Amino acid sequence: MSRWLALLPLVALAALAVLFGVYSLKRDPQVQPDALVGKPVPELTLPRLDDGRPAPLRAALGEGPALVNIFASWCAPCEIEHPVLVDLRRQGVRIIGVAYKDAPENTKAFLGRLGDPFAERLVDRDGRAGIELGVTGVPETYLVGADGVILAKHTGPLTPETARALMAKARR
Repeated sequence: MSRWLALLPLVALAALAVLFGVYSLKRDPQVQPDALVGKPVPELTLPRLDDGRPAPLRAALGEGPALVNIFASWCAPCEIEHPVLVDLRRQGVRIIGVAYKDAPENTKAFLGRLGDPFAERLVDRDGRAGIELGVTGVPETYLVGADGVILAKHTGPLTPETARALMAKARR
């Protein structure tokens, strides 16, 4: 009887391994959570990078469609997508940058080195705004319509092609 009791934890562990294995096989790793698409931008107030004054995210969006780009100076893919953001800014796209879990001095150095494509620069030092937005990692970009509703979300670095596809959703 005591042998069976000793084997019980191993049987439970094997059952859990099978359960997680079956879950993994049925899960699609390409699915990206877009829970906020079709919903208004959350009521968030974040400090500005330049002076630390609080700025409501909705007010920073301005009028018309805008992009909200979640980035960080420590993020290598963010550096890869940066020229695409600079090009979008040259085309007149309003982009709000949210520095995610980053020290302000590092963010300023990053933007100083690569150029600043952002109309407004906000700081999410502790990541709480990222939780509200449903950020799964950086970089992430949200397309927000003139009415403040999130029209689309792109996870990963923007390329010229994905940027065009994202902006096409603003014209629908």
